[in-house]
Amino acid sequence: MKIAMGSDHGGAELRIELIDYIKEMGHEVTDFGVKIGEKADYPNIGIKVAEEVAKGNFDCGIILCGTGIGISIAANKVKGIRCAVTNEVFSAKMAKVHNNANIISIGGRVVGSEVAKMIVSEYLNAEYEGGRHANRLKIISDYEGC
Repeated sequence: MKIAMGSDHGGAELRIELIDYIKEMGHEVTDFGVKIGEKADYPNIGIKVAEEVAKGNFDCGIILCGTGIGISIAANKVKGIRCAVTNEVFSAKMAKVHNNANIISIGGRVVGSEVAKMIVSEYLNAEYEGGRHANRLKIISDYEGC
């Protein structure tokens, strides 16, 4: 899988650790994040990753900021993006299974590295169920004009 990753300064350390973990899982990762210690505005990172995912250049995205909230709000402004805040494992799985989220966000100041790895693993290994969920996503896409 081709995965776009990005973070502001609040998620930089965890992002770096997750990139190595995801590569060990056998996935390709492109990093749109900042260096550790470099300040950045989360909307710029979230929008950049979301645009790349929306264009189809990546299978999915993983973005981080301090809480995962702000960067997810920014990503969700991009047409065609369904980004879910996933600061625990069950939501990460359900984001894919029910919502077919194409991006997840994680709070770099909220989640420890081992839990973050479990979140990423659940998300990347989950499969969208479709069925009754497809109509719900169609309602969103129709509203969005996708």
